[in-house]
Amino acid sequence: MESKEQAAARYGSKGKAGTYLEVLAVSTKLGLTSFGGPVAHIGYFHNEYIRRRKWMDERSYADLVALCQFLPGPASSQVGIGIGVIRGGLVGGLIAWLGFTLPSVVALVLFALLLQGMDLGNAGWIHGLKLVAVAIVAHAILGMGQKLAPDRSRATLAIAAASIALLWQSVFSQVGIIVAAGLFGLWMYRKAETPEVTDLNIPVKRGVALFCLVLFAALLAALPLLRQGAVSGWLPLFDSFYRSGSLVFGGGHVVLPLLEREVVPAGWVNKEDFLAGYGAAQAVPGPLFTFAAFLGTLAGGISGAVIATAAIFLPAFLLIIGTLPFWNAMRRNPKVQGALVGINAAVVGILLAALYDPLWTTTILSPADFAMAAVFFLMLVFWKLPPWVIVIAGALGGTLLTLI
Repeated sequence: MESKEQAAARYGSKGKAGTYLEVLAVSTKLGLTSFGGPVAHIGYFHNEYIRRRKWMDERSYADLVALCQFLPGPASSQVGIGIGVIRGGLVGGLIAWLGFTLPSVVALVLFALLLQGMDLGNAGWIHGLKLVAVAIVAHAILGMGQKLAPDRSRATLAIAAASIALLWQSVFSQVGIIVAAGLFGLWMYRKAETPEVTDLNIPVKRGVALFCLVLFAALLAALPLLRQGAVSGWLPLFDSFYRSGSLVFGGGHVVLPLLEREVVPAGWVNKEDFLAGYGAAQAVPGPLFTFAAFLGTLAGGISGAVIATAAIFLPAFLLIIGTLPFWNAMRRNPKVQGALVGINAAVVGILLAALYDPLWTTTILSPADFAMAAVFFLMLVFWKLPPWVIVIAGALGGTLLTLI
């Protein structure tokens, strides 16, 4: 149990209720104004939480960001959850997530409800959004590859993972690749040097953290088995979004091909609506993972939105809460570092495979398509334009292609 002195030091003169309201107010402000994707979100968090309110010191914030970059899931959301946990315990983490996430969830659910019944199959602007998606995902994978697979061994592991993912397509393939890559990394990189680190003050008991990690792994292994006997209902939907949230490194953009592979072949969402929702998700503030709320609404109404949103963010909660109390020791363990190196490289390969199939194979259908996607890639990588600007350009460009 936390002592009165410890509680006073952590919550300050405002007490628990005042701290929770403060976390909710600041996180909601961020949820309404944080445009630009995960990297921009990290900057917004630093300005609000660290520079203005000094809830953490600079080094501790950098350590937290580093942890969230290692973990699968939406890195910026996990940073926000972690700050909420450090500030106000588990309740503070939940409140910080709600404030940051709820505004874009509401916006995308409303957009999905308006979209139902509309025929978008032949809309040129939808095809333009598909081309934008190719450019954005390719850029994300390129950046991840440079950081996570920069040498010969890790690049080889990434290509091997991509090949296996393309040749062995099942609900178990991604998990199998991740486990194998972790074992390979444990063997290959177990002697790597670890950097000097500073301790984080985490108000979460290790027993709670261990339970979260066990629950994360149990759900990841059990849900694909449980859904085999459930052709309809909430379980297949929960499994698809939970696995997508569990296996994505690097932020929201790279979840696009994984979600498309889950929801389009299953018939929950058609290709045109999928890309329309992705474009809308680019235009709203907050985490791009709230795209799940749009897809869930089309798949199963409001209840589907709740299930999809909860499922895709649940791994982020379980992993950040589960690893924070152990992170100080983990960062000094070369075996853990080695396993993470292997896993990160394999995830690059999994996403590379998803970029090819289904995204590339169903989108780049002509030389004009390739040329326009290349222009969008140029705008994103070298002109450094924000994704929402390129989304608008994609909609206009796709419409133009239909008139040529």
